[in-house]
This record gives sequence, structure tokens and C-alpha cells, in this order.
Amino acid sequence: MTSFLTDLATVRRVAASTQNQALGALLFLYREVLQTPFGWLEGLVRAKKPARRTTVLTSDDVERVLTEMSGVPRLITLLMYWSGLRLLEACSLRVKDLDLERHEILVRHGKGGRDRLTMLASTLEEELRAQRRLVADLHRREVGAGRGYVALPDALAAKLPSAPRDLRWQRLFPATRAYHDPFARRWVRHHLHETVVQRAVMRAGRKARLMKPVTCHTFRHSFATHLIEAGYDIRTVQELLGHRIVETTMAYTHVLNRGGRGVRSPADALTGLGLEIVSPPADVSSSTRDRLTDPVSLSKGRTVEGRQVSSRWKQRRFNK
Repeated sequence: MTSFLTDLATVRRVAASTQNQALGALLFLYREVLQTPFGWLEGLVRAKKPARRTTVLTSDDVERVLTEMSGVPRLITLLMYWSGLRLLEACSLRVKDLDLERHEILVRHGKGGRDRLTMLASTLEEELRAQRRLVADLHRREVGAGRGYVALPDALAAKLPSAPRDLRWQRLFPATRAYHDPFARRWVRHHLHETVVQRAVMRAGRKARLMKPVTCHTFRHSFATHLIEAGYDIRTVQELLGHRIVETTMAYTHVLNRGGRGVRSPADALTGLGLEIVSPPADVSSSTRDRLTDPVSLSKGRTVEGRQVSSRWKQRRFNK
């Protein structure tokens, strides 16, 4: 088993997640199926996870991508870029999580089970009000049809029996279809699935013809980087992103245009030196013809690149 897992890392050179998945499958096999003690893996070579740099879009890139989007996926993407929300955090927002008067968004049960407050751009206020009206109209029709329920976290439905049908608890971005909950024995409407937004962002990135990989999390990276570029302190950005430690937020300082510490290249100070770029000749084949010519075809005593070349050099070589 150790040799198999080591072979994955050293010979097949798989990713660290692939080796971990194989290890987890073997652990499940021994513990649950074979019910055999699983010894310690001595000498196991673990695949290393490479340190990747985050991709950050410029303001023009963000505008080009958003121009190719429309509807609810565009609104969710705007929340990821203008409020720093994760994809699942934006999709699972409830109506009562928006405070349009104070321009705040309350993110409940974020990563790590923590709640946090983040900012809400005032330019999105009208679009969010319109989205909230659409949700209210949909909920009114659902209640009239005997549906209109939503899933609640933990055991809140037992504590507040009327909450599953309350408009305030409804999803801000509801799914297009409801599903029947076999345990609660009622029709429940979930939030919009995150793959809908992911596919829309990928299509918009291709239409915008960007050379950078564009994903949903790229807008969160761009949000943090642009705030740091604007001069906001790292602690403020950490609170808005919901990071537990500041070292996680410090990763965004390495993708700034000026470098993590604002270091300028010495080349930026070189001015007025008359440096110019020499372009290669238009006809490369003609400029290198003399160097690529077979020496056998050269006449006796011809000089090529400062060296005397004899046409009988091959003959002397084979007569030895």
C-alpha cells in the first residue's frame, strides 16, 4: 500500500488531492469493509501541493466580463466583486440579510460557521430592490398554491413553525423549481444552484476574449486586491473577506502591480537614455543563408564569418 501511494506521487506525479483521495479510499476499505487494522505508513512520499498565485482582473477586465452577462447570474457576480462574497454565500442570501438603508449585507454561516458584515454598493440598491420584489411576487403565488416553504438551518423550524413560510426567510435568489422534501412532506424551494453562475461566468469570460482564467472566485480575489490598491488597511480587508487570520489576507499583497511592498524596479528610473528595441530583419532566411550553407558547396579559400573554409574538409576527414 505504501509503495502504491508513493508511486502515485513519484512516478505518476499526480496532484496532492488525488493522492489524498486514494489514501482516503484505502482507509475506508480497511476500516469499514475489511475491518482490518490499518498500520502506520512508513516511508510514504506525499505529493506536495504547489503554491499557486491568485488570478486578479483589472477594472477593465471586470467590466468586459460583466458586459457579457445578464439576469440573476450577473447580479450575483456583482455581489462577489463589489461585496467580496464567496459564490455560495451570494447564492444562499436570504431576503432579511440585506440592509439597504445601511448598505450592509449580513453573511450568515459563512466559511467556518461564522457570521460577518460586509459592505453593499449603493449602485446595486435599485437592482436588489427589484429582485426582492420579484421574490415577494413569487412567494405570494407559491403560498396561494399551497407551497412557499424554505429550508431553515439547524432545528429552527421546530422553534419557529411559521418561519419556513415567512417572506423574510426566503432566498433572495430562489431556484427555478421546487422539490418535495420527503421528511417534512412538503414542497421546498432551494436557492439558485451555484453551477448556474459558474457556467455563466465561464461563457462571459470566453466572449470577452480574456487571456486570464476567469472563475467566480476571481472576482473575490479582484475585490480584495483592488481595495488594497486603493489604500485600505489589511485588517479592514480581512474583516470584509471573513478571514480568520491576517496571513490569509496577506496573500493578496503579492499580486499587486507594484509588488507586495510597493517596490519599484530600477528600470523605472531609467529615463532619457535613448533605449530602443531593435527589430529582427524582415527576411530571416536571407540573412542567415551564409551561415546555413553546406560547407561542401563552398569554393576553395572562401571566408565565412571570419574563418577560412575548405571544400575538401569532408574528404580529408574520411581518408584518415
